[in-house]
Amino acid sequence: MKIAGLQKLSLIDYPGVPAAVIFTQGCNMTCPYCHNPQLVYPDLFETTISDEDIFSFLKKRQKLLKGVVITGGEPTLQKDLIEFIKKIKNLKFSIKLDTNGAVPRVLKDLIDKNLLDFIAMDIKSPQAKYNLFFKGDLEMIKQSINIIQSSGIDHIFRTTYDTSILSESDLKSIKTLATTSTHIVQQCRK
Repeated sequence: MKIAGLQKLSLIDYPGVPAAVIFTQGCNMTCPYCHNPQLVYPDLFETTISDEDIFSFLKKRQKLLKGVVITGGEPTLQKDLIEFIKKIKNLKFSIKLDTNGAVPRVLKDLIDKNLLDFIAMDIKSPQAKYNLFFKGDLEMIKQSINIIQSSGIDHIFRTTYDTSILSESDLKSIKTLATTSTHIVQQCRK
C-alpha cells in the first residue's frame, strides 16, 4: 500500500465510530478544490508510511478504536487494498471506505468479500460537468453508484459544493443519481 498519512483518532470521519483514518497516495481525479494535493499529484508526494507501522499502531489501539477509515487520494487504485483490508478486519475493526467511485470492479470485489461496513462515495457533479474532474469513463461512476445502492451496506453519497463550478440546479441533478440514498452537500472551503 502507498500510505501517505495516518490520523490516529477521528470522531467525525466514521459516523458514530471512533476510528483511525488512513490516507492513501494517488488519485485518478483532479478536483480543483482538493485539500489533499500531496495525495494526488506525484510531484507533491511525500514519504509513505509502511504497512508494518500501520499494523503496529492498530494492534496497540484495538481496545480504543472501533473502526478504520480508508481514504485518499483514491484507495481503490491501490493494488493490495483487498489484502490490506482483510488484515485490518482480522484485527476486528470495522471498515469505512471513502471513494470517488471510478473503479467499480474493486468496489464490487470488496463488497462481495464482506470487507466493508460503510461506504462514502463522492459524486462530483452532474454528468455534463464530470470532465472537469475525471477523464475516464463516466459509466464507471454510474456502476459504482448502483453497486453501492444495491449492496445493503450503510452508505452515503457526498458532493462538495464549489459555487464556482456547480449551481443549485446541478445539485438537484446530482440528487437524481442517488435517489434511494442519503446525499450530503458539503460546502467548499477555499
